[in-house]
Amino acid sequence: MKVLMINGSPNQNGCTYTALNEIEKTLNEENIETEIIQIGNSPIRDCIGCGGCGKNGGLCVFKDDIVNQIIEKARNSDGFVFGTPVYYAHPSGRILSLLDRVFYAGKADFAYKPAAAVASARRAGTTASVDVLNKYFTINNMPVVSSNYWNMVHGNRPEEVRKDFEGLQIMRNLGKNMAWMLKCIEAGKAAGITPPENESKIWTNFIR
Repeated sequence: MKVLMINGSPNQNGCTYTALNEIEKTLNEENIETEIIQIGNSPIRDCIGCGGCGKNGGLCVFKDDIVNQIIEKARNSDGFVFGTPVYYAHPSGRILSLLDRVFYAGKADFAYKPAAAVASARRAGTTASVDVLNKYFTINNMPVVSSNYWNMVHGNRPEEVRKDFEGLQIMRNLGKNMAWMLKCIEAGKAAGITPPENESKIWTNFIR
C-alpha cells in the first residue's frame, strides 16, 4: 500500500513539509509506503475547461508542468495527503491550480481512495484552507481522513512547527488513521467487497 503526499508549498523543506514528514514517519511505521512530491516553484497553469483530457486518456493536454506526473502516480497509489501553506486565509494558488486539473482530468484515479488535507500557518486561516481542499475529495467519492483535531500545524519556520507539539501529535494520529483506513479497505477487498457503483450523473440545470 502506498500514500502519495503532495507538498503545495514552493518551499521544499519548509513548514508544510515538516507536517507531511511527521505523517510520513507514522505511515512508514505502519508499513505503508510513502512518497512526497514537491510541486516546487515552477509555473503551474490553471485549468481552462477545454475538456481535452476526456479525449487524452485521463491526462491533461498540457504537458509543461507536474500535473500529469501526479495523475500517473495516483494510478498506483492507495491514499493521498495534500498539504498547503496558508496564504491570505486560503490554500496556495499553486495547489489549487494543480488540484483543479488533476481532479478534472484524472478523477477516476482518485475515486474511492482515502485522502487528507493538511494546512500550515503562522497563526490563522487553517480551517478555511482545509475546508477548501476537502471539497475536492467529497465531490469525487473519496473517504476523508481526519485526526483528533483539525489537520493543521502552526509556525512561521520549521523549527517553530517542531515546537507545536499538539500539531505534530495531530499529524501522527492522522497517519495512524490513514493506515487504519487503508488496511480496512484492503481487508474489504480481500473479502470481496468492492466500491459501489454510482448512478449515472444527473444534471439539474435551471435556465431563467
